[in-house]
Amino acid sequence: MQGGGDMGAIPNRLPGFQLLTDDAVRARFEAAWNAPVQPKDGLHLTGMFEAMEHGTLSAVYVIGENPAQGEADQQRAIRLLEGLDHLVVQDLFLTKTAQLADVVLPAASTLGEAEGTVTSSERRVQRVRKAFDPPGEARDDIEIVYELARRLGHDLGSPRAEDVWDELRSLSPMHGGMRYDRLEAEGGIQWPCPDETHPGTLFLHARLWEEPVVEHPAPFNVVEHSPPVDLLDDDFPLRLTTGRRLESYNTGVQSGGYASPLHRGGEAILLAPEDGARYGVIDGGRARVVSRRGSVEAPVRYDNTLRPGLAFMNLHFPDEVATNVLTIDATDPKSGTAEFKATAIRVEAV
Repeated sequence: MQGGGDMGAIPNRLPGFQLLTDDAVRARFEAAWNAPVQPKDGLHLTGMFEAMEHGTLSAVYVIGENPAQGEADQQRAIRLLEGLDHLVVQDLFLTKTAQLADVVLPAASTLGEAEGTVTSSERRVQRVRKAFDPPGEARDDIEIVYELARRLGHDLGSPRAEDVWDELRSLSPMHGGMRYDRLEAEGGIQWPCPDETHPGTLFLHARLWEEPVVEHPAPFNVVEHSPPVDLLDDDFPLRLTTGRRLESYNTGVQSGGYASPLHRGGEAILLAPEDGARYGVIDGGRARVVSRRGSVEAPVRYDNTLRPGLAFMNLHFPDEVATNVLTIDATDPKSGTAEFKATAIRVEAV
């Protein structure tokens, strides 16, 4: 996700987190790409689903995501994806989203089947190297995108990963010093790295600890607390929060296929023992979990670390327990993310 943001997969930014509305920045990209760049913010993921609902977004190209199972209010997400005029999915696996698609483009794995770079959440850019050809008709993401552009009448230039990276370095100041040979020799470099003599930046905001402050101080905004949209009441007295497990990833497409002692039998609802006793669901039994949007059945596990009134589930095993059938798609107005952490539920013994 970090690398995607770095490369411009944010609706109001160009690569290197540069503002789309900055005329000087946009002019550099227009000169390099020989095409106009509109100074108009795009849509974040939640906004895309709203546009689908309003009929203003009718075709979607999904690369490496599984929104049919990963989005809040799963039944709504699937309904909107099914209602598109055209859906293209590019992925390693035939995900639930890919099963809904009109066209599926099989992609190569970043691990071993492709050349390029990856960026960790600590901003460290590292090289990945191709060790063998991808199986069957699978192709590198770059090759797919460039070939698609060619068929649509646009030559994007060289599809070689290093050439694409060098184009990025020429346009993104924070990546300017990261030549491939430096990434190879140093095992990765953290951005910002503005020139080829710069060692990379260990702490992103280290300047804030300098005395005196050499640049503008960090912005600070007071925000009024807004309670969750999904209110608790007598019918839905428990607050469900959703999250991750240590060894699992998102909707489990990549991590759910292997055995792990940490999987512990797949999905479950975790309850405080006091809540289990109050609502008549036993540790090791099964419960129907009901929200205002739908219901699922799940095994029950007591967890002494949870305070009474708070329950926990994850979304790593949606084919076993479709947790996001329960969650609400109410969104934060600043980030555009859904209230995965605040769903009102009740539990019933099965």
